[in-house]
Amino acid sequence: MTSSTQALPAARGAGTAGPPTTPRRTKDRAQRTFYWMVWPAVIAFFLFHTIPVLVGIFYSFTNYAGYGAWNFVGLSNYANLFKDDRILAAYGFSFLFAIAATVLTNAISLAIAMGLNAKIMARNLWRGVYFVPYVLAALVIGYVFQFLFSSSLPKILSGIPLIADNILTNETWAWTAIVALAVWQACAFTIIIYLSGLQTIPRELYEAASLDGAKPWRQFSSITFPLISAFFTINVVLSLKGFLQVFDQIVALTNGGPGTATESVTLLIFRGGFSGGEFAYQSANAVIFFIVITIVSLFQFKVLQRREADF
Repeated sequence: MTSSTQALPAARGAGTAGPPTTPRRTKDRAQRTFYWMVWPAVIAFFLFHTIPVLVGIFYSFTNYAGYGAWNFVGLSNYANLFKDDRILAAYGFSFLFAIAATVLTNAISLAIAMGLNAKIMARNLWRGVYFVPYVLAALVIGYVFQFLFSSSLPKILSGIPLIADNILTNETWAWTAIVALAVWQACAFTIIIYLSGLQTIPRELYEAASLDGAKPWRQFSSITFPLISAFFTINVVLSLKGFLQVFDQIVALTNGGPGTATESVTLLIFRGGFSGGEFAYQSANAVIFFIVITIVSLFQFKVLQRREADF
């Protein structure tokens, strides 16, 4: 009896060895794990993004050509940017391209998204088909479109003078071919955003509106668009920001030509900075371009979010 009584506490002690794990200790351990997961990404971001940005800003105040000696020149690079006709033309082209592509992308994407959100046959298949352009490399698809515009379409549509003469060699209209490629590829992602917004709208609202005699356009203006206005804001801001930085499509289709008719700001920065001996000058251009994109994006958010509040 005595031996069994002594064995019972020993067995209890063996089963409860060590202090019990409390919810607070578990939470602290999880937080430490999260920090160890985040720090490598933060360090990599600092090394490969923040430091190069700071180096570029530093060199924008010098006359560094990308090689050899350099001296500080203060704000002269920034002052010269506003006197450079080629720089101003590149900004003008970039904004013209970005505005046209943004309007077309969002109008086409919203229309397609509404069709894909309806009850149609093989709906999931069509959703996958429309997403394919987003996973394709922009440069590769650009060369495919370059072949179409320069070889295939002139033969197929030889009766249309603008296309029969190869639109890519036309200084006035070459930019429209770049817009066509950019919109075709950008619509894939924009459609997904609009689809996610459309699926948050309860079907009961449309049923009630139909009973009240509301026509499709009335339902769109009073129900659909107001309820997806936040998704519209996201798409417009991302589209304009992305199109202002257009690069791959231009390289594949026109390489900035004819002449400099389709030369964007990003292409000009790349050319002048890495092969034109204008590293410091184009670094200053990149800083200005970053400020411009930031201001435009903040302005868009302010205007479009105010519109959301009006709805």
